[in-house]
Amino acid sequence: MDVSFLGGPQPQRGVGIVAPFDFALDRELWRWVPDDVSLHLTRTPFVPVEVSLDLARLVSEHETLHEAVLALTAVAPETVAYACTSGSFVGGIAGERAMTAAMEQAGEVPALTTSGAVLEALRELDARRVAVVTPYTKSVTDSLEEFLAEAGIAVTGRSYLGLTSHIWRVPYRDVVDMAREAAVDAPDALFISCTNLPTYDVIPQLEAELRMPVLSANQVTMWAALRRVGVQAVGPYQALLDPVARSGPAAMAPDPGPSPAADHGPPLADAVPPQSTPEAALAGADLEGGGEPLDAYDPLYPPSGPDDRGGGAQPAG
Repeated sequence: MDVSFLGGPQPQRGVGIVAPFDFALDRELWRWVPDDVSLHLTRTPFVPVEVSLDLARLVSEHETLHEAVLALTAVAPETVAYACTSGSFVGGIAGERAMTAAMEQAGEVPALTTSGAVLEALRELDARRVAVVTPYTKSVTDSLEEFLAEAGIAVTGRSYLGLTSHIWRVPYRDVVDMAREAAVDAPDALFISCTNLPTYDVIPQLEAELRMPVLSANQVTMWAALRRVGVQAVGPYQALLDPVARSGPAAMAPDPGPSPAADHGPPLADAVPPQSTPEAALAGADLEGGGEPLDAYDPLYPPSGPDDRGGGAQPAG
């Protein structure tokens, strides 16, 4: 059969992604990408070190990034992003800028890092007071807070898990619990750190419940990378991506009521306005990386207690 009338595949825009060797959420990145854009991923070399400040430095050495970006030039991406939050904030603002410059020199295309994208997104939302959620240990979380402070961003509250491995296995319900703990003292936005922490499906639901913009590492990375090539990231009712969402529940003042410790409020799936998200988001279905609906019990990953979070919610400083 003659299929010449099909004319071949449609032209694709290319975005290069350098990820740490243990990155496990390739499919989550793709969920923010429109059909006419392809992601070209490569990983840094394996190093036998747990998630820590030492690992953040090792996977972010300029020589390592140079080699990774150089490999991506074979498929001619229009921009390159380093998808690692801790690896791009561990050296402070100067370290992040030097990293971006090294990547641009290697690939001769615009480059960015996740931590640089975080600051760009916070500026876009005019957010100067943020709550922070991380899967990291205290020392890595402290380093993130120092990076934000250097950029003039105050951390009003934070919550962290204290993990050193297998971060991609954290279920959505743990992310939700941390968000509720951290979102105190009326921040302008909530930031969920770590590109290996699943967040896609919980963002619109948390925005509806907490009534503030919610940013995540993978979300801001893809938003900024696609912005570099003049393409809009896609996503269900997320304030960073959608002006309608930005003026909706995310823009409302937090609902006064019982403290989070006393009452976590209605289930997130019920908190989302019916007109705001696709039906799958409303039902809490297809929770990629999180496994089951938010309130489901998973015997392999039971709900973490305060001790498992390195002390739970922490005050700024």
